[in-house]
Amino acid sequence: MLVIPAIDLKDGQCVRLKQGRMDDATSYGDDPVAMAARWVEAGARRLHLVDLNGAFAGQPVNGEAVTAIARAYPDLPIQIGGGIRTAATIEHYLAAGVSYVIIGTQAVKEPAFVNEMCRAFPGHVIVGLDARDGYVATDGWAEVSSLKATELARRFADDGVSSIVYTDIARDGMMGGVNVEATAELARVGGLPVIASGGVTNLDDIRALSAVAGDGILGAITGRAIYEGSLDVAEAQRLCDELGDQLTQAGS
Repeated sequence: MLVIPAIDLKDGQCVRLKQGRMDDATSYGDDPVAMAARWVEAGARRLHLVDLNGAFAGQPVNGEAVTAIARAYPDLPIQIGGGIRTAATIEHYLAAGVSYVIIGTQAVKEPAFVNEMCRAFPGHVIVGLDARDGYVATDGWAEVSSLKATELARRFADDGVSSIVYTDIARDGMMGGVNVEATAELARVGGLPVIASGGVTNLDDIRALSAVAGDGILGAITGRAIYEGSLDVAEAQRLCDELGDQLTQAGS
C-alpha cells in the first residue's frame, strides 16, 4: 500500500481545508515545487495534487504549479484532481508529465465522459468519489447528490478506470481517523482498486487500512497529518511495506 502525500493548491499556496470549506484553509507554504521535494525526499512514491480553485471554477487554475512539479520529478507518478472536465485539460496534464488525472464532478454528472476518456487515455484515468454519509458530493463538495458511491464505482468498473480515490468528507482535514469500513466496502463492492482519503491521521490509520489492503486498497492519501506532524511519511511507508511483506509471506 502506498502512502500518498497531498498537495492542495489554492491561489498558488499549499493549503489544507477542513471538510472542503474554501473559507477554512490553513496555508503551509507558497512554493509547491519545494513542498513536493519535501515529500519526495521523505520517500513518497506518488503525489496527490488538487487544484482547489479549479474544482470550483470547473477548469484548471493552478495548472502552472502542477506542471512545474511534474517537470521537476519526471519519474514520479503524480495524480491531479480539480477542474478536470474536458479532454483538452487531460491531454495538457498528461503531456506535462502527470501520470493520472482524477475526474470527480464530471464523473457524477456525465458518466459517459469517463468512458470516453478511458478510451482516449487508457490507464491514466482515476475517478474521485467524495461522499457524505455514503452519498456522492460534487462541485467542490458544495452539492450532495442522491447517488451512492458504491453504485457509481460499479458503473465505472467496466470503463477501464485505473482506480477510485474515495474521500469521506466528514473525516477530511479533521484529524479524526479514516473511515476504514466504508473504504473497504467500496473496494469490495465496486470492483476497482481504492485509494483512501480523508482522516488519515496516524500510524493506527495506516495499520487499519493495511489490514484490509487485500480487499483492494491501493493507497492512502494524507494531508493535514503530515503537515502538522502526527504522521511521518517515511515511517508510514516503511510500515506499509513491512505489513505488506507479512501478508505476502502468510499467503505463500
